[in-house]
Amino acid sequence: MISASAAPAVSALLAGGLLELMVRGRLRMPLDRPNERSLHANPVPRSGGVAVMAGALASLVLLPAPAALAAPALALALVSLADDWRGLPIALRFLAHAAAAAAFIWLALGGLPWWLQGVMAILVMWMTNLYNFMDGSDGLAGGMTVSGFGFLGIAAYLANDATLALAAFCIAAAALVFLLYNFHPARIFMGDAGSIPLGFMAAALGLLGWQRGLWPLWYPALVFAPFIADASATLARRILRGERFWEAHRGHYYQRLVQMGWGHRKTALAEYALMLACGIAAFLALGQPAYFQVAIVVATSALLVSLAIWVDVRWRRAGKAFLETR
Repeated sequence: MISASAAPAVSALLAGGLLELMVRGRLRMPLDRPNERSLHANPVPRSGGVAVMAGALASLVLLPAPAALAAPALALALVSLADDWRGLPIALRFLAHAAAAAAFIWLALGGLPWWLQGVMAILVMWMTNLYNFMDGSDGLAGGMTVSGFGFLGIAAYLANDATLALAAFCIAAAALVFLLYNFHPARIFMGDAGSIPLGFMAAALGLLGWQRGLWPLWYPALVFAPFIADASATLARRILRGERFWEAHRGHYYQRLVQMGWGHRKTALAEYALMLACGIAAFLALGQPAYFQVAIVVATSALLVSLAIWVDVRWRRAGKAFLETR
């Protein structure tokens, strides 16, 4: 009988075994062909997130993790795998995301006022989708998964919630193995089968920890702030410009860095540093007086805004320089 404490190791081993079969061509995978959103030039196997989810979900059974977390994540992984293979209508995907969010809220947070349940469901759906939006550069989503779920796991462990801590560590362990195959030059991509359920679980674990009194709501938001800030600011900018925000594009801040010459590797390393800074800041603020928590949130937000402005300025200069050389 395998003990629950071994669940993260099981998660890593299972994910690693499946990934090795995938990159060796032993398991047929769909190809990610370059489009207007892509930052790669050649087709690359995708749906490597299947291995991440298989490792994580199989290990969660050992704990056992709350059904409100695992069951919707499994459903989303299956629907998203079908989307990776065949391409599903937007309406069908949106319906699946809404159903998963509603099921989680009903099972885990059903005691909240109805209006707050609605707000929470919308937040879960947004996190589900933004994680997918941010999965567009080698090593990026894998790194955020390791960092984000790692900091959730540490906080849960120190709060004496072993089940939630191990659940977070299982996800982080599977993602760490995936990162070995996905860091530039990537041999396999995560695909919707990984990014969609991972985004859901990031929101779900964050809300579960809040419900159990392990952390305030700002903690998971700050831990995943690099993804939340980039995706939210980019969406807002595209809506204000009247663009078709639901269509593929290359307007995210991380995409601009790659296009400006940073490349996948340097962009990923810079994002990792930002992820660690946000995670450490959030962790240090836990349990501190309210004024200190507010100061940390404000300071981190100011950092993110400053970095966004810096990228915007550099982007405009790069575009102007390109026009002048034509």
